[in-house]
Amino acid sequence: QVQLVESGGGSVPAGGSLRLSCSASGYLATRYCMAWFRQAPGKEREGVAAIDNDGDTSYADSVKGRFTVSKDNAKNPLYLQMNNLQAEDTAMYYCAHGPYDRSCSLMANQYNYWGQGTQVTVSS
Repeated sequence: QVQLVESGGGSVPAGGSLRLSCSASGYLATRYCMAWFRQAPGKEREGVAAIDNDGDTSYADSVKGRFTVSKDNAKNPLYLQMNNLQAEDTAMYYCAHGPYDRSCSLMANQYNYWGQGTQVTVSS
């Protein structure tokens, strides 16, 4: 079992920045993927960024150049630095953990543990 807890959400004006954190507890496999997803009201959950143990990352096209995913192996293993936020970034953001499978994708079905989410609201 893996427990994930997100923090760092909030309300910012367009152009602002936020840094999300995700703390993990429980059993973490030797090799795994962690990712950030988001879901806006009335929309499907979408992958935002993913990272593997070696630090290899992948990003959704909509956030490339603005968002940066990083990890360390201490208490808070996953971060999402979000810069130049836009109104369309408004969503509930979720941290996810799943097994490594040749790469870390942005597909939700690769991840089997999820946090409760943290709300990000960007005003235009």
